[in-house]
Amino acid sequence: MKRKIIPYNPALKEKARQLRNNSTFTEIMMWNYLKNKQLKGYDFHRQKPIDEFIVDFFCSELMLAIEVDGESHYGNEVYDLQRQNRLEQLGVSFLRFDDMEVRHNLDVVLKRIEEWICKYEQTHPLPLSRGD
Repeated sequence: MKRKIIPYNPALKEKARQLRNNSTFTEIMMWNYLKNKQLKGYDFHRQKPIDEFIVDFFCSELMLAIEVDGESHYGNEVYDLQRQNRLEQLGVSFLRFDDMEVRHNLDVVLKRIEEWICKYEQTHPLPLSRGD
């Protein structure tokens, strides 16, 4: 099964780099568990440009975006929903976690991500490179 490629606005690359260099505490907490294929062997990227947006974490193999909603999201709920709807139209699934949820219940957050991945694996055939 071939992975879907979603184009992105190249002008967002520098903004994404700035966001990576200025990550929030909770983004760093999450990244410590998502990087280096630690979560069920999947490759996640942080501050990933997709279409006209940047998502906190993204796994292209799963077409999964993970968002940590902290202070920058407060008051921007309508924009966040429009952004999420647009990316979902492109085939991206979303998991959203509140900043405080990540900060105080990271183990629960990681378990929810693992459960989502298990459900995904049950309904999607594994590529040959993962199933061998």
